[in-house]
Amino acid sequence: MYGAIWDGGFELPAIPVDRIHPRFIRQMVDDPTGEAPGTIVVDTANHFLYLVQPYGRAMRYGVGLGRAGFDWAGRGVIEWKQEWPRWFPPDEMIDRQPELEDYRARQVPGTNRWEGGMQPGLGNPLGARALYIYQDGKDTLYRIHGSPEWWSIGSSVSSGCVRMINQDVIDLYDRVPEQSPILVSSGMSFA
Repeated sequence: MYGAIWDGGFELPAIPVDRIHPRFIRQMVDDPTGEAPGTIVVDTANHFLYLVQPYGRAMRYGVGLGRAGFDWAGRGVIEWKQEWPRWFPPDEMIDRQPELEDYRARQVPGTNRWEGGMQPGLGNPLGARALYIYQDGKDTLYRIHGSPEWWSIGSSVSSGCVRMINQDVIDLYDRVPEQSPILVSSGMSFA
């Protein structure tokens, strides 16, 4: 399940699973969340994302999370999903990392289109898929997304988003429809 694959015109490399702690490998587990089937639950205490299934089961994925001060918690909804997304770093990120200036987004005057950003591809920080988290009808600017940095799974190093191995985010993307509920909690301690 972590072998090299062709997807969207790109060859995703195989993931060296022997270098990832076994607890972060995708697996079906007993559901520890108590949430309704179809709910995504991000357990930030343990670096897991659960997709709740019927009959007390859940698909569990290892994730990388935001470092201190860059995390988000709460209930929301996956408003939309995108394959091989463009990356538009927020202005605040560009202010902290001026080397990202080339990727600043600009709205095309008089339209709802944007230009700029980083083109999709293997080096794009959003990876192969992105699921966009909204709360109360507003974009939180937090995403569940793939990452070329598979070694970051199980750690807190991002600017707040939920990172997944590209092969895992493709699997999740195919299982989750738009409008799916999501719960991200920093106080959980699921087993």
